[in-house]
Amino acid sequence: MREVLDDLLRWWESGETVGVGTVVATFQSAPRPAGASMLVGPDGSAVGSVSGGCVEGAVYELGQSVVESGAPVLERYGVSDDDAFAVGLTCGGILDVFVEKVNQQTFPELGDIAADIEAGRPVALATVIEHPDPAWLGRRVVVRPDGTDGIVRDETVDNSGAEQRERHGLSGSIGSPRADDAVYDDALGLLASGHSATLTYGPDGERRGEGMRVFVWAFAPAPRMLVFGAIDFAAAVARVGEFLGYHVTVCDARPVFATNSRFPQADEVVVSWPHKYLKSESDAGRIDRRTVICVLTHDPKFDVPVLEMALRLPEVAYVGAMGSRRTHDDRLERLREAGVTEEELARLSSPIGLDLGARTPEETAVSIAAEIIAGRWGGTGDRLSVIDGRIHSHSTFENA
Repeated sequence: MREVLDDLLRWWESGETVGVGTVVATFQSAPRPAGASMLVGPDGSAVGSVSGGCVEGAVYELGQSVVESGAPVLERYGVSDDDAFAVGLTCGGILDVFVEKVNQQTFPELGDIAADIEAGRPVALATVIEHPDPAWLGRRVVVRPDGTDGIVRDETVDNSGAEQRERHGLSGSIGSPRADDAVYDDALGLLASGHSATLTYGPDGERRGEGMRVFVWAFAPAPRMLVFGAIDFAAAVARVGEFLGYHVTVCDARPVFATNSRFPQADEVVVSWPHKYLKSESDAGRIDRRTVICVLTHDPKFDVPVLEMALRLPEVAYVGAMGSRRTHDDRLERLREAGVTEEELARLSSPIGLDLGARTPEETAVSIAAEIIAGRWGGTGDRLSVIDGRIHSHSTFENA
């Protein structure tokens, strides 16, 4: 939804009605991830994509139909043996797409959710996409990590007689307190890992049951990229990191080099000793399992202390360090002398990046980004033309 949110919010604020199709599950080599959305605007326009072009026409027509009927629909799209180019996915993948009608009456929470996303506040939206009782379809709860106890604070009755339960960090109801509690707990976990997913329960939220499927959009703040060392390679890495959607911080203890003018693509430039800054961010809870750390100074007085700390953090996605083979060997010896274990050293990607034959700072930044992406999604770094099997694999850094 994030990529179409501006257009959706503009129509919503104008009182218009929009058809929204969202990928809620993917199988095999599906071209778009869960959470990708397409809008059918009130002016007849199509915004966004659910499949990169394969089934957009069918989803567009379904969106128009749902706007007219008001009844949400869960549709599966896959390859058609008779005519794969008509509606199916020619790549061989399978998509589940949930199509719903959105306006201020059907989705009154949208404005607040958009404000949370804009401010970088974590928020999750859980929507019932499948249930034996059609009345449950499209019901939502909004989850915020404001509190995690699930205690009922207030109970009121609306004009239809439906119970509305407000908990710490949860608003709305998908149909019952039991179901709300189950979705609330799981949505908090998805927010912590920063990804969206379809969850399966029994019709009343039973953990081991089947019959109800709930799609959870997890809108977490952008993952962080910490770049230590204010050198020309860092400027290129910051540009690539910004392009990939990271919140990029460049940190160096030398104020003459760590300036905003040298790193315009970075979200922030910090003058501090790298290990001190990393410790302060870790102590403040701002380092998580999606954080990537790039140490580019190849100077032991900076590298060793920050790497010693980074490799001991319980949850980070990636730790890479720049340097030659000789620098790498010397760095490993210094880290061992500092007490870093072999298991901890095994987490270090050094020399940093994949073997692309890179020479320039920009090419090197691409090789670093390629290694981060490969690690995140379980890629090998080999050429696809020489690999058999699936193109898209599961995440190893997070449950994507």
